[in-house]
Amino acid sequence: MAFFRAKDTIEEGDLVVVCLSRDNMVPITVNASVVYNNKFGNFAHANMIGMQYGSKMYSHNGRGYVHLLFPTPELWTLIVPHRTQILYLPDISFISAYLDLVPGRRVLECGTGSGSFSHSIARSIAPNGHLYSFEYHEKRYEIAKAEFEQHGIADLITLQHRDVLKDGFALSNAVQAVFLDLPAPWDAIASAKEAFDRLEVGRLCSFSPCIEQVQRTCQALADHGFTDIRMFEVLIRDHDLRSMPHPTIQSAIARHRSQIEAKALAQQQRAASAPQANGHTEPTTNTGEETKKRKATDALAETTTPDGHDLSLRPLTDAELHYTLMTKTEEECRGHTSYLTFATLIPAADTSPSMMAV
Repeated sequence: MAFFRAKDTIEEGDLVVVCLSRDNMVPITVNASVVYNNKFGNFAHANMIGMQYGSKMYSHNGRGYVHLLFPTPELWTLIVPHRTQILYLPDISFISAYLDLVPGRRVLECGTGSGSFSHSIARSIAPNGHLYSFEYHEKRYEIAKAEFEQHGIADLITLQHRDVLKDGFALSNAVQAVFLDLPAPWDAIASAKEAFDRLEVGRLCSFSPCIEQVQRTCQALADHGFTDIRMFEVLIRDHDLRSMPHPTIQSAIARHRSQIEAKALAQQQRAASAPQANGHTEPTTNTGEETKKRKATDALAETTTPDGHDLSLRPLTDAELHYTLMTKTEEECRGHTSYLTFATLIPAADTSPSMMAV
């Protein structure tokens, strides 16, 4: 099966991502004689066969369920067995955009590691692109080769077991993009330059955790004629999405009108209760106690309707509320995985005698 050739139903031998929650997913290979177990109970592989991808499957005792998901490069990044430190989706998407990984692109990757980025590259350059991937560790090379074949992407990837820092890539005029994830990428720049297609603009990315590695890599890139050298650091900031209620315009206007009416009524009641003689208001002494009482009456009138209902305490009904989606970000960004150093190689003009004659 291929990660980027979706299918509807689960078959024997398929890779299925069993999802308990967003943070708890497990890859399984469907085998009719096997039973998958988790905290909810037993899930027989035989019952999965014929079910549609995305289906909800209940355990044998009905205590819980899982979702059976079709594997994608994004899901594989979240569940891949870590044989090395891997690239995650924020870095993968950023690198893919800057290296212009599109269908038909020819790409060089070193090293393969756990194959997280390899799957994303293969999906991006399919169906007629090609990935040259290099891994110096023999055991990791063997596991990655088996996974590429099982996942149906081996026809897009040429995987080699090779120490490129010592022996180079042995490629010439072959690729349009290069990705390096090496302890000493500056020692591979010369060989990477040789691998670029001489007739097209080439783009290179180096993935390094230490700034000292970045400094040496930038110097090597400049020495070998690369331009537009720049470094980025991808950080993650989570957004907490909430639905916030607030009064509708109509309810706010009605509430304000009720407060005005209540305040006017309170003023009328206060004027009516004032002592009068022969049609004239008797002069009164405005003491501090009377001033406090008047202010308290005014404040009460602003939150009380004419019929005596307290607006400040009465909860608004659903008809009086409007809900808006709002986000709140964390104060700090999470990181750091590595620094991303990008550079561009401009094809040199061919000044050979044959070209000059033309």
